[in-house]
Amino acid sequence: MFSKRLFDLFFVIPGLLVLAPVLLTIALIIKLKDGGNVMFKQVRVGQHGKNFEVLKFRTMVLNAEKLGDKVTTGDDPRITPIGHILRKYKFDELPQLINVLKGEMSLVGPRPEVPEYVEFYPDDIRNIVLSVPPGMTDRASIEFVNENELLSGSKDPVNDYKNKVLPIKLDFYVDYVKKRSLYLDFSLIIKTIIAIF
Repeated sequence: MFSKRLFDLFFVIPGLLVLAPVLLTIALIIKLKDGGNVMFKQVRVGQHGKNFEVLKFRTMVLNAEKLGDKVTTGDDPRITPIGHILRKYKFDELPQLINVLKGEMSLVGPRPEVPEYVEFYPDDIRNIVLSVPPGMTDRASIEFVNENELLSGSKDPVNDYKNKVLPIKLDFYVDYVKKRSLYLDFSLIIKTIIAIF
């Protein structure tokens, strides 16, 4: 919806300007800590099945994806000390404002998944979920705000994510697509901020 795009830009453009000092400070801290890349880029599936690179501040050691699963638990040893703080307050997600600015994402919508997990979406649900731009937040993000901690201690976090967490998320995604409105988007943004802090 064109009005949804205007809604996103209305918040994202001033948001990026206001948050610029915070973003630069976080980037500087990450760089000074280990000298590695500040940003973590990962291929996710966007609207109509089009892949794009989602942006996050790096919260794990270098080459973390080669050292373990793509599902991260709260006690994952790959997470850096600063990474734990960034994840707790979702500051690692702030670079996705750039994804929103580029039109790859929206402020609110189903969270974008990696291609491997999208393969587990039932066909009818996949068509519904991917009919809208993915979002930085949604009801699933609020309900699973501590998802990493929920999977801590799991003997098989990947399997538990696919069979226990993902089906619930998909229900939330489908519900959002059917009920979406600018009012709902605004309310979910407020609820997300409350859930984090």
